[in-house]
Amino acid sequence: MALMARILRSIVRNDAMRSDPDVIYGWRVFALVFASCFGGMLFGWDTGAIGGVLAMPAFQDVFGTANKSKQDKSNLEQNIVSTLQAGCFAACFATSWLADRYGRRPCLMATGVLTAAGVALQAASAAHGTLAVMYVGRFVAGLGVGAASTLTPLYVSECAPRSIRGGLTAFYQLFIVTGIMIAFWVNYGCLLHVSAPAVYVVPLALQALPAIFLIGGMFLAPESPRWCARKDDWERATKILVKLRCLPADSEYVSNEIQDMASQLEIERRLTGDATAKTLLKEMFLIPGNRRRTIISIVLMICQQMTGVNAINYYAPQIFQNLGMTGTDSSLFATGIYGVVKMAACSVFLLFIADSLGRRWALLWTSGALAIVLYIIGIYGRVQPPVKGEPVSAFGYVAITCIYLWAALFQFGWGPACWILVSEIPTARLRAMNVAIGAATQWLFNFVMARSVLTMQATMGKAGYGMFFMFGSFDIIMGFFVYFFVPETKGISLEKMDELFGVTETAKRLDEEADGDHPVSVRSERAGKS
Repeated sequence: MALMARILRSIVRNDAMRSDPDVIYGWRVFALVFASCFGGMLFGWDTGAIGGVLAMPAFQDVFGTANKSKQDKSNLEQNIVSTLQAGCFAACFATSWLADRYGRRPCLMATGVLTAAGVALQAASAAHGTLAVMYVGRFVAGLGVGAASTLTPLYVSECAPRSIRGGLTAFYQLFIVTGIMIAFWVNYGCLLHVSAPAVYVVPLALQALPAIFLIGGMFLAPESPRWCARKDDWERATKILVKLRCLPADSEYVSNEIQDMASQLEIERRLTGDATAKTLLKEMFLIPGNRRRTIISIVLMICQQMTGVNAINYYAPQIFQNLGMTGTDSSLFATGIYGVVKMAACSVFLLFIADSLGRRWALLWTSGALAIVLYIIGIYGRVQPPVKGEPVSAFGYVAITCIYLWAALFQFGWGPACWILVSEIPTARLRAMNVAIGAATQWLFNFVMARSVLTMQATMGKAGYGMFFMFGSFDIIMGFFVYFFVPETKGISLEKMDELFGVTETAKRLDEEADGDHPVSVRSERAGKS
């Protein structure tokens, strides 16, 4: 434990890291993070598997896409990919209510069950070439993946110590890109060594592995202490914190953390009373500090998708072929290297950037860097597009290298930082709903990308150069948004986020006015702010 603390202090630079006790960095908190982050691998494994499977000639023969026109083939492939995103989007709306009612832990186990069922349907449909069953399987799996995208960052942020919360929440993104990488190499290995139909059935069936690990891991993990506190189960919340922090209940650190939870809940109830689920959305938008956090969460998730991340993740083999690489095996190998780069870069982020450089600056500098590399790819497609049958030019290799550089830059900022911010900035009362809205926004725009990328490649200039110019321009706009609207949150406890966004000042004003025999409602408080 002392060794772990020394390692963390050598790489994490924030005030909380310097002041918090060493013993809080015990194995239990890392174990629960690893267990829950298999929820991220659900998403990553599917993202990495489906594009490679669609590119396999054997799969195309079974589903009849090999003989279709380029437009019909693109439409069918986009339909198969985007059905999962439709399920993810639908799941986000129920997940918030379920997580608040039944707890984070049982809901995470349920997401594993849903995903495993959907994967079984996908594998069965692939073996028999049944398109309708493939759609159903991907939608059902999407329900599990979408729910996990809400629950995992929420659960990790509520259990992690404040000093390393950013890095631990970034493990969600690390597990996503690890799943992508593993799936890429599974596709490549199957293409080389496995015959049909197993060549495409095996990559689809193996998506069930992270679901099984998620179910088993969460069976052994504790409930979120902050969820227990919201249910006024303070005895259980204290017991969980004692285990996670490796400190006695009467220690200063645990006592302060419990007191911070109690203070925040008191402020929330003073502001809004015991609101029902039906009024939480009003509460989210009527109180200025909550409204600001919700808008930031929504815009961040839109921006994350408009970097073009899932345009490349879902269709990496096709994009590499479009940039001049020939042969399915070559494009899948290039895609595998792309997955390795993403995983390595995400590891660097969570170790050296998330809780040291911070979320805001990571987003700022990567916005400009992402734009530059995307413009280079776009220029290649515009001035020297690849010619079928000819080897890749020197400029073509520069463009392909830029894809790898782009992958690394994305993981240094916009990949993990958005999930960290969306899960940590809301007030406790609205955290599940805020993460659900952020995740739903992400899945909605993810669906748009999955449904339109191949069409954009075919219609926005040779090698789809216009698509890269479009995404690069969005990156510049995103940088301005972060500069003017997103504050730094590294090292700040979840309970102190209300102070950062001015909600505690609102509570004090309400108390002062109430003491003066002037009762104030949320609606009148809102009017006073406008």
